[in-house]
Amino acid sequence: MISHFLIGLHWLIVACLSFRVITRGRPVGVSLAWLTVIFGAPFIGATFYLFFGEKRLGRHRMAQTKANAIEVAKWLKILRCEKSVIRSIVPPQDAAAEAMRHHAENMTGIPALAGNAIILLDNFQAVFDSLIADIDSAEEQCHLSFYIWYESGRTDDVVEALIRAAGRGVECRALADGLGSRAFLKGTQILRLHEAGVKLIPALPIGFLKTLFVRRDLRNHRKIVTIDNSIAYTGSQNLVDPRYFKQDSGVGEWVDAIARVQGPTVATLDAVFALDWSVENHSAFEAPQSENHDPYPGNTIVQVVPSGPDLEPEAIHQLLLAAIYSARRELILTTPYFVPEESMMTALLSAPRRGVDVTLIVPALNDSMLVRYASAAHYEALLEAGVKIALFQDGLLHTKSLTIDGSSCIFGSLNLDIRSLWLNFEISLFIYDHDFTLRLRGLQKTYLEKSSLLSLNDWRKRPHQQKFAEDVFRLFAPLL
Repeated sequence: MISHFLIGLHWLIVACLSFRVITRGRPVGVSLAWLTVIFGAPFIGATFYLFFGEKRLGRHRMAQTKANAIEVAKWLKILRCEKSVIRSIVPPQDAAAEAMRHHAENMTGIPALAGNAIILLDNFQAVFDSLIADIDSAEEQCHLSFYIWYESGRTDDVVEALIRAAGRGVECRALADGLGSRAFLKGTQILRLHEAGVKLIPALPIGFLKTLFVRRDLRNHRKIVTIDNSIAYTGSQNLVDPRYFKQDSGVGEWVDAIARVQGPTVATLDAVFALDWSVENHSAFEAPQSENHDPYPGNTIVQVVPSGPDLEPEAIHQLLLAAIYSARRELILTTPYFVPEESMMTALLSAPRRGVDVTLIVPALNDSMLVRYASAAHYEALLEAGVKIALFQDGLLHTKSLTIDGSSCIFGSLNLDIRSLWLNFEISLFIYDHDFTLRLRGLQKTYLEKSSLLSLNDWRKRPHQQKFAEDVFRLFAPLL
């Protein structure tokens, strides 16, 4: 009787969850992967789906997000009236950039803004030196948001700078992701920050009871700093000193890059922070005031593209595909985590076949075994199509970048994996500027010089057990 009851209960659960998976309207690969898990692992698969199968952000979070919608719409309306707004990027030489700009504005409501000055900081010492100097010069406010905040090394210098800033009356607010920064949130430095008057709270806090109602692996992966609404930082680097972070993982030091921005784009980045802060702090959204830039500090056109499970779910996915398809001569991509879904693979496979020189740069060693095998499962098809795959040998390459024909680029926190496209809160800069793109392309070339190119013939000679492991992990790639 007990056996019959358990079997009946199992098939009842399978039927109910299968119906829910099928009717959610997600990509076919994702749905099939979840159906495999539900059918293949009695009770365990169903439990796994209940915890990780849907984008459960929590009732209170969604209510706060909905409550902010009116104020966000008002802010966007004001933003679109700014004199720095670009109505059109002049074709024909920039027709692809204009299509990207128009597409991104339609998806997010955020326009491209002219008049920015951007500096590319390509090593952690330069990032920390610049960030600390700007915090020490702050007069009104410092806002920081990081996925990983990790004690030790230069990170402690940032803590000291924030304490000094709070001591002279600067409003200091900070968000640290509840999972990525969990060690820091339990450490000693956070106590010192709170005692000094720095308001630091966890983003998407975790806990056993929360796990029952909120999906644990939906994370705030953004890296944003804004200072006095006149300077901003964003990119791939977390608030960690790579000499101390994950030194036992066997992948070497993490290699990152950050953009320092001045100009009208700063207020847009600050608005993204303000929205995140309002949700986590259960307060009303307060849009930042636009600075009166006269004259503008530069001439770079930048469009801020936030993405996440609470926004238009297809936005960043569509925009990334459009960017790949827009390339006519050259496409260079860097990412630490490469787990493409079917449409991205199709886009990458088609590019070299229409004459585009495509180079994908990924770390030779990765801190995730699952990602390592799921990523490698796609290499043979890409190599056969003519994509160059370069394995970075000098640490874990963590920079996320895409340059298109040397004329425009995408730079920020977005990985080329399903998690970044569909699950994480991310921030990207779409930059329509030849000079900055060439600087970023130059950085990509330095990564290439420290990489080894995969040969199709050599790759085909890898052990059979490795091929089998890749095939297995590829089946579950939609869940990674």
